[in-house]
Order: sequence, then C-alpha cells, then structure tokens
Amino acid sequence: MRAAFQGRARLSGGLVAIEGDHLLEEAMLSGMVLKTVFVSERRDVPHMIPRGVEVLRLTEEVFESVVETQSPQGVAALIVPPVHRLDDVLKSAAPLILVAAGLQDPGNLGTLVRSTEAFGAAGILTTPGTVSAWNQKALRASVGSVFRMPVVGVTSDDVSDLKTHGIRLIAAVGGTGATPAQDVDFSKACALLIGNEGAGLGAEWMRMADERVTIPCPGPVESLNAAVAGSLLLYEASRQRAAR
Repeated sequence: MRAAFQGRARLSGGLVAIEGDHLLEEAMLSGMVLKTVFVSERRDVPHMIPRGVEVLRLTEEVFESVVETQSPQGVAALIVPPVHRLDDVLKSAAPLILVAAGLQDPGNLGTLVRSTEAFGAAGILTTPGTVSAWNQKALRASVGSVFRMPVVGVTSDDVSDLKTHGIRLIAAVGGTGATPAQDVDFSKACALLIGNEGAGLGAEWMRMADERVTIPCPGPVESLNAAVAGSLLLYEASRQRAAR
C-alpha cells in the first residue's frame, strides 16, 4: 500500500491506492476490482465491502504513516485500475475529447477528468510530460470520475492522427489572435488542446491545431487556470451540442 500511495507501480504490482469512504464507494459503484482493504483500529469495517475481499487491520500509527492526507478517515484500499485504449475514446459518434498537453499540476488534471465526465466528453488524452491521472492529488480532485472516464496516454503523433478520424484539433490559447469560444463550432467531432500551466501549448501543438480558441475575459487578467479554461470550453461544447 505504501508503494501504491507513492506511485511506485512496479513495487505495487500496478495496483492503485485510494483513501477515504467516498472514493472507496465511488470505486465500488464504478465496478473497480478491490484487492485489499485496510482499516485502522479506531473504526469499524465499512459495510459496503463485499464478502471475499481481504481486509487488514492496521494500528493507527501505521495507517497514518502510509496515507497522504492530513486527517485520514481510517480506510484505504488497493484497486486494479481500468485499462483504456484510444479506440475507447474514438468509438462514440462525433467525440468530444480533451487533450492534456504537458499538464503538471495533479489538481488541474483531476479537475479536468471530472469536467470531461460532467460535460459528456468521450475521454481525456494525456501526452508525455503530463502528470498521471492516478497521482493521489489528481485522483482526489477527480472525485471518482477517473474510475469511469477513459484516460489514455498518447504521443503527439497519436494526437495528430486524430485528424484522419475527422476530428478537428482546437488549441486553447490566451490573448488575441484566436476565435472567441462562443464563435467556435464544437458540435462536430473535435479535440480541445490544453497546454502546460506556465508555458501553454508549445510550437508543435500550435502547428498541429486546426483552429485556436480563446475565452474572452473582460477583467484585467492575463490568463485563466488550465483546469478552469478547459472546463469552460467543455461546458461551451456541451451547451452547443445540447442545442443541436
């Protein structure tokens, strides 16, 4: 469990650690396979745990030394993470896809995973340099959406190849020189490219994009947080698609 919480996949056998009653319930409702549940000695075993799942009791001291939260709830588990492929994202008609290109803040990625589910997107693609969606902070920020939404690691060539499937690549940028979000047609198959929190989208991504989109901001701010910008664009896409 310690290796899993630290993201050391080889030592954890590829298992993912989750903590807290809510994530445990979300994992079970989403059909995740529970391998082992860990319960601190101060609390009862949750009634939701299915029969046959290994339950291990830990002393309070040991439990708190393993988990990452400041006020642990006394329950954690090892789960088998789902395995998704690019085809899982492309199988829907006119897919709406979010591409996380070099996002490094786990909170931003987790929030975007949650937004992709909330606004009916087909999935999220992560490029090299993007934090893992199974990072503990990303997992908590997704509030369980990562159990259900396809999150697939891809290369830049994979993203470019989306065009062969009739998917337009739309780069999210700040400032001038881009089309306001409300004037972009999101109703057809498209992929939103969200760049690194500090540097934005690199030159390679900008050359690859079919169109550039921006979110008009009347206030005196230079740019929006990556998760906020991505979520607003996903909302606009969802709004347009619902109005078709």
